[in-house]
Amino acid sequence: MRVEVECYAGSRAEETPRALRFGERRVAVVEVIDRWLGPDHRYFKVLGDDGATYVVRYDAELDGWELSLYEPRAV
Repeated sequence: MRVEVECYAGSRAEETPRALRFGERRVAVVEVIDRWLGPDHRYFKVLGDDGATYVVRYDAELDGWELSLYEPRAV
């Protein structure tokens, strides 16, 4: 699923997600839980201000973001 990601602009455009946008809905990133490199992608596991966990990946070749995992807040 495509997602817009607002990032802290460091030395790379895809560095440190600060918020995720799903259409009109904005979810602020409370914490970056983990990050890792794949062969063609950068992955970030983040905790949203809605209590859900998200894994987003950045594809440098396509210069775009995708939602790889959504785990709702545990009740």
